[in-house]
Amino acid sequence: MASQDITPVVKDSAKVSLLNDPKFRGYIFQAVAVLVIAGLVYWMVNNTITNLQRANLASGFGFLDGRSGFDISSSPYLAYSSDSTYLQALWVGILNTLTVAFAGIITATIIGFIIGIGRLSHNWLIRKICTVYVEVFRNVPPLLVIFFWYSGVLSVLPQARQSISLPFNMFLNNRGFFFPAPVFGEGAWLAGVGLLVGIVGTFLVRRWAYKRQMATGQQFPVGWTALGLIVGLPLLALAIKGFPLSFDYPVLGAFNLRGGSQVGPEFMSLYLALSFYTASFIAEIVRAGIRGVGKGQSEAAHALGLRAGPTTRLVVVPQAMRIIIPPLTSQYLNLTKNSSLAVAIGYPDLVAVGGTILNQTNRSIEVVTIWLVVYLSISVLTSLFMNWFNAKMALVER
Repeated sequence: MASQDITPVVKDSAKVSLLNDPKFRGYIFQAVAVLVIAGLVYWMVNNTITNLQRANLASGFGFLDGRSGFDISSSPYLAYSSDSTYLQALWVGILNTLTVAFAGIITATIIGFIIGIGRLSHNWLIRKICTVYVEVFRNVPPLLVIFFWYSGVLSVLPQARQSISLPFNMFLNNRGFFFPAPVFGEGAWLAGVGLLVGIVGTFLVRRWAYKRQMATGQQFPVGWTALGLIVGLPLLALAIKGFPLSFDYPVLGAFNLRGGSQVGPEFMSLYLALSFYTASFIAEIVRAGIRGVGKGQSEAAHALGLRAGPTTRLVVVPQAMRIIIPPLTSQYLNLTKNSSLAVAIGYPDLVAVGGTILNQTNRSIEVVTIWLVVYLSISVLTSLFMNWFNAKMALVER
């Protein structure tokens, strides 16, 4: 009789303990969340399809094979004309977006590090100039910064006939920046192979030099070695082939410049605006990262005889990178997404080209979906790379 009375109590306690199990409740909450999200997605898709059918609007991505019928002012990588397809036009926009984003990230990082370190300078004038730079650009909307460069700087440059002459047959006017265009002859491809070998060699030398320094404490001139490999090997390859490389120089005519390559004012204003705007935020990240390194590290370096410059470069900044990299990723993503403001000045990025396609085809859902997928893919790839870089820079405990 006693065993019969105990059995129901054990079963009831098992049920109660299962409901109180955090892991089990977590599975329940996750399942409910998945069902709710799936229901919302189904409702949105079904509602969209119903509305399209009601309005007699076609759907699908087959329109991408149609003739675009419009020109694009800047297509440096792909041969494009009004007879090209909508898909080719989108590729031009994607490549233009990647170009301004990549160039802006490199420039913003360099300027941001210089300004961030300058804000910690013992020189009063340098410190105040860097502070004013940060406070001005950080508190102005990026669109106004774009208009400042486009309308306030580049548009007031001299016309083509009064172009500003720069070294190496380069010119600057209100139509953009003109520079000599390289013309590659037969066998010039060997220089590209030399460049690739130089980059791989630089990576291997840097890896070897790091292991050598960890083992012996001796530094190796990686910078000069990298410069010799990346510049010297392509030059050696061109010398072997008899220098099959010439330049098409821009020539100043009566009303315009002929020949050479041109960077339009739209790209220049967008590139400069995004670079200077994002650099103000990167500068604060760099300053905070350096502040996060203990003061004892600098004192120890000075006690060993290191001057201020080597101390910052070799001791403080490498330790600060573990603090700098995570928020730096967000600024890179913001710069890439802010490039969509190019439509305000007519630069043919992904959003500008996609907007033209949307107006011609009335395929709003498809075009917006392409925008979402492209920007999401760029952001995810950027985050993955920065996470990998952050893991490489993390301090490893011995």
